[in-house]
Amino acid sequence: MLLADRGYDADWIRALVTKRRAWANIPPRSNRNEPICFSPHLYRARNLIERFFNKIKQCRRVATRYDKLAANYLAFVQLASIRLWLRVNESTP
Repeated sequence: MLLADRGYDADWIRALVTKRRAWANIPPRSNRNEPICFSPHLYRARNLIERFFNKIKQCRRVATRYDKLAANYLAFVQLASIRLWLRVNESTP
C-alpha cells in the first residue's frame, strides 16, 4: 500500500502502483473529476511514518546526507533507527 498526500494524486502514479500490484491510498485533489477509492482510516497510519522521519532527521548526518554511497546512507539510517528503538524501549519497564 502506498500512503501519500494530495501532491501525489496523479493518474500515472496510481497506474504505476497498480502495475506493481499495490494499492494507492492518496486523498483526491479538489479538482479531480471522477471519484476514486480512498480510506481516511488507513490514511491515519501515515502520521506514524511522518513522525518517524521527523525523529530520524534529528541526526544531522541523516538530514543532510553526507554519505555519497546509498549503502552507507542506508546503514546510518538503520543505526539511527536502532538508537531510537533502544531509547523508546529503555523508558518502558
